Amino acid sequence: MKALAATVAFCLVASVAFGQSPELQPGERLEKLQFPAATMELKGWTKLGNGRVYTLPVKAGQQVKISFATKSKFAFLSIFDLATPDEEAIFGTDEDGTSYTVTVKDNTTWLLRPYYSKASPRRGLGAPYSILVEPQATAPQPTAPAEQQSPSPLFPSRQ
Repeated sequence: MKALAATVAFCLVASVAFGQSPELQPGERLEKLQFPAATMELKGWTKLGNGRVYTLPVKAGQQVKISFATKSKFAFLSIFDLATPDEEAIFGTDEDGTSYTVTVKDNTTWLLRPYYSKASPRRGLGAPYSILVEPQATAPQPTAPAEQQSPSPLFPSRQ
C-alpha cells in the first residue's frame, strides 16, 4: 500500500514538474531568466534548432511587454505558457505582430522560443534577433471621488 501511495505521489510531482519544464529541440540551449526590474535585452542568433530558448517566470498582476526585432523576414518568436498542457503558443510574431503586452493572470513560467522558419526558401541560414523584456508600470487603481458634503444648515459655508 505504501508503494502505491509513493508511486501516485511521484506521478503527481512529475506531472507538475513536467508542466514547468520545456521540451527542447535538438541543438537548443536553455537559458533561465529572472523577471527584470528594468528593461532587459536578449540578443542572439537563431538557426533551425540551434539557438537559445529562454524561460521567464512571471507572477500574477505583473504587466510586461515583450518585443521581438530582426532584419530577417524568416525569423520569429513564439511564447508558450509552460503551465498549460497544450502546446499552443500564447503569442507568436508570425501572426500576432512584433510585441506582446499583457497583465499576467496567474503565476507561471513562459518559454520564449526564437526560431528560423523551416518553410523559408533560404532555410538553414539563420538570423540575428533582439528580444526586449520590459516590465510595465501598473496602472493606478481608480479611486472613487470623495463624496461632496452639502453645507450643514447649522454651519453655512462662507463665500
